[in-house]
Amino acid sequence: MATDDAMPTKPMPRFPDGFLWGVSTSAHQIEGAAELRGPSVWDAFTAGPGRVKDGSTAAVACDHYHRYREDVALLADLGVDAYRFSVSWPRVDSPGGIDFYDRLVDELCAAGVRPVPTLFHWDLPAGLDWLERDTAARFAEYVSVVARRLGDRVGKWITLNEPAEHTLLGHALGVHAPGRKLLFDALPVAHHQLLGHGLAVRALRAAGAADVGIANSHGPTWPASDDPADREAAEFYDLLLNRMFADPILTGRYPEGIGELMPGSAERVDADLRIIAEPLDWYGVNYYAPTRVGAPRGAEIEFGGVTLPAELPFSVREIEGRPLTDFGWPVVPEGLTELLTGFGDRYGDRLPPVVITENGCSYEGLDDRERIAYLDGHVRALHRAVEAGVDVRGYFVWSLLDNFEWAEGYARRFGLVHVDFTTLERTPKASYGWFRDLLAEQRRAPVG
Repeated sequence: MATDDAMPTKPMPRFPDGFLWGVSTSAHQIEGAAELRGPSVWDAFTAGPGRVKDGSTAAVACDHYHRYREDVALLADLGVDAYRFSVSWPRVDSPGGIDFYDRLVDELCAAGVRPVPTLFHWDLPAGLDWLERDTAARFAEYVSVVARRLGDRVGKWITLNEPAEHTLLGHALGVHAPGRKLLFDALPVAHHQLLGHGLAVRALRAAGAADVGIANSHGPTWPASDDPADREAAEFYDLLLNRMFADPILTGRYPEGIGELMPGSAERVDADLRIIAEPLDWYGVNYYAPTRVGAPRGAEIEFGGVTLPAELPFSVREIEGRPLTDFGWPVVPEGLTELLTGFGDRYGDRLPPVVITENGCSYEGLDDRERIAYLDGHVRALHRAVEAGVDVRGYFVWSLLDNFEWAEGYARRFGLVHVDFTTLERTPKASYGWFRDLLAEQRRAPVG
């Protein structure tokens, strides 16, 4: 481990044998080579003026499509067990497009890095729409194609990434693709994604997959005060962003009052829930920070780069007294422990083993000691959850590379590896070395 006085020096507790260490990326954010795939909803969105803060697109991004061997070499040098990437549905729909993932998976296997593909990470093919129920069936068809092609070398699969954010940011608030501002009329998008997840699980099982999960985003919701109005608003926010996406998968039911808002008859929703609740081998959690929520204030609120409309039945407040990332997100490692132990209390035996599928932060610079401190704190918080009895099986850092950060363009840097977006040169940051040292230490340290 690094020993600089400003670096963490306290030994990291040992995680159980077999614990999976990895890093994550997504196709649209790093691949580039847009001319070699079909268009996605994100291509249409970024073509609109003012939608991406720096006016950029992901047409080239990190050019991972052409530089994947260089990036796999970085993974091998880092010493990770696994690499979570996403498969671009628009690329697979293009002639020869799936061949790229064939080559990538072969390269990963040759390097001793386990491939962990995510089958949908927001880049929906243009012409499809999650408001339409048929998109769930189309998703399952695409999943079957990918599973047949890659299933002989891929053992661990992820169906969806963050359906909550795709619903909220893309369809309710309009700050992500496809740019709709439907507010609560966006709820069918949530249901159809969850239905697509369940159908995808069935498709993967039919192809012989035995290690299937989802990557849902979650965080504790903290009331702004003990005032009943603040507590009620926080409970509603928690229902929308946490329970609406976890309860159907883990319990086969929507939270009270939500199922009635979903499209179709009660009988049809119940039938869909039986598909949505297909048993999983593990449950993925993307964690970044808690959210402090209070009663509505009757005015628009700017929060985390997003304008929240006045008509929402809650308002998001700042968490004071915490360091902030360059994105303005509070750094709260203990929130991860709280989240996981709370999930254990809420879902009990219905909660399968957990994998942290994303955790990371945006900071500038190659000597990124803030990122090292952030990751060190969160890995320790994760270990406290393990000590408390939560069955956690893995941890993936977001992200391997600086990348196209959606509506932020290239202004936010989450990577362990710096990317010069002019030359595309990769340069490992201090945090890359720290994580490499952590993994080496975990493998040689005695348990206890």
